[in-house]
Amino acid sequence: MSSTQAESVIRNIIREIAQTCLSRGQSLSETLIAFMVKAVVLDPRNHFNVDRTLTKQDVQKLIELCVDRLLDQTSPTLHTIKMQVYFDMNYTSRREFLEMQQKVLQSRLLSVSREITDCRAKTREDLQSLYSKIVSYVMQRSNLGSATDINAVRETTAALQSVFPQSQLATFMSLLKQDKEKQLTQLSLIVSGIRLFNKDSNKGGEGIQNLPAILNEAVPAAVADVESELAGAQRLAWQYTALLEQISEQDTGRPEHPVHPDLLKQALYNTRQHEAFLKFILADIILCAKEVTRLQSDLVTRMTLLRETVHTNTTVHTSQVFPHFTAVATLWAGLEGEMLLLSMLTNVVPGLRAFLSAQSLLSPEQLELLLHGLQVPTHTDRSSVTAEERIVESEMRSCEWCFPESTTNFEHVPLQYKGFCGFTLVKKNGLLLPGNQNIGVLKHKEKYYAFSSKSAAYEFASKADEFTAAVVELAKRTPELIQLLQLHQEFASVTPYSEMQSGQKLLVKVISKSDSSTQTEIHPLETNIVKSYEWNEWELRRKAIKLANLRNKVTRSMQTDLSHMRRHNSTQTFLPKDAGSQTKRDGESNVPKPQVYLCGLRGGTSADTHMTKVDLTRAVDE
Repeated sequence: MSSTQAESVIRNIIREIAQTCLSRGQSLSETLIAFMVKAVVLDPRNHFNVDRTLTKQDVQKLIELCVDRLLDQTSPTLHTIKMQVYFDMNYTSRREFLEMQQKVLQSRLLSVSREITDCRAKTREDLQSLYSKIVSYVMQRSNLGSATDINAVRETTAALQSVFPQSQLATFMSLLKQDKEKQLTQLSLIVSGIRLFNKDSNKGGEGIQNLPAILNEAVPAAVADVESELAGAQRLAWQYTALLEQISEQDTGRPEHPVHPDLLKQALYNTRQHEAFLKFILADIILCAKEVTRLQSDLVTRMTLLRETVHTNTTVHTSQVFPHFTAVATLWAGLEGEMLLLSMLTNVVPGLRAFLSAQSLLSPEQLELLLHGLQVPTHTDRSSVTAEERIVESEMRSCEWCFPESTTNFEHVPLQYKGFCGFTLVKKNGLLLPGNQNIGVLKHKEKYYAFSSKSAAYEFASKADEFTAAVVELAKRTPELIQLLQLHQEFASVTPYSEMQSGQKLLVKVISKSDSSTQTEIHPLETNIVKSYEWNEWELRRKAIKLANLRNKVTRSMQTDLSHMRRHNSTQTFLPKDAGSQTKRDGESNVPKPQVYLCGLRGGTSADTHMTKVDLTRAVDE
């Protein structure tokens, strides 16, 4: 089957699953359905072979399994996968979000900018319309007030006229398109800086929000909300972990729990995933708070310098204040970006809460009853219990270990399985126990592993490859662990549906070998060749004579109003020299040759001779 046919089959499967779920009252996204298709295919219990083409029976079986899983609303696994898909589709990293905001701003201003740069105004009405468009562009780019607020429009127009009067429109129209766009951006920053300075001086700033005050209230509130949510998620995770530990340690003769242990593990994965996402968001909010503090400090400093420059001098040159206005506008734009980023992060948090099924699996009363008489250790308590344990390198010489005192940036070592103990994950059938890095971190095949105890570290290190393979097999049966434990490298054959390109299969076999080539630069070091060097003495003499000749030359330059702010023109002339010329012209003329005919000389019948003279000469003007 070709790649095009395989892609068509996969899309048909996804479409049919979506229609079946819709007919049963569930509207699901294609991204979620595609992830579930991959999870069902990878699960070895379903007996799907990736290497062969799926038959009609396989396709029908795949659709039925996916529909059953997607419609099982009591499954914590489904809620965890939905949470992961929701986070991937709604969360954006800080750098990508700010870049996306810049692209959105550019696309919003594209039509107005094109109208301004392509305008060929000739009449006074056209020039006034062009100036109004420039005012609109400045307001939309600065985002300081609404374009429908007449006071904000008047203030923006006045600020623009102070730096760019209408008399300069002719010069502006004569610029190249790229120069026009650059000048529009510069004018927007300067006008925004002027309006912000007027607001700070209580002399204007109509319609401008007090962003520093808003951020000073919003950032601490967002941090407090996420920290409270994170504390609740961690408390629930500790309770489910303690309950699962009790179940795994007790004998088979113990009374059965009201909830199956597999559902408890799925609930643990759900709350651990919720905890991981909240940590992502909290880290971004804390970074946002630091950036807001820096921007506000720089803004206050700039405003102080600008106030001193303007108030201490009677007349201020534009070269002194325009850079300050530009810097103030740039800092304010940074605060606006942080405000939008904070809004995005705070909107993601309640969306994640909708997929938290661990709280509904057991009520607080039921969970308290099951935990009666049982100590619920926190992450700090577990670390303190194993604080005295330490890996002895002499006992495991074949393995490489990392310790806090011998490894730089030990706290930032990228741990596998998000820091959970791989040994406990395999031996206790999917139980997530956080590892203690102080015991010692195993470095195996350029990957780092932490463990919950010293014995677990020894057992894992003795059969590291077997344990890592067992974790992969466990993730195939519980697909939410792929995202939770960051096992994407182990499942490199799975391409996310949102990243699929045209002609690419949903499941691709891993390429273990590939052809590669490298190319190096011919001269990687900077050359020291002096282009102006001359070895020829006569060439040097020729250049010296040429330079001496320039002393007798005159250079003149001129600039008119039409060429102002366009480019510099220069003309070089040589002094006149004596010159003479002589010309010679040859000419000739030709006159008609006279011809005369005499008639009657030969005589005739009579005795007398009568001669007649006839002039046959041609006329001169013929």
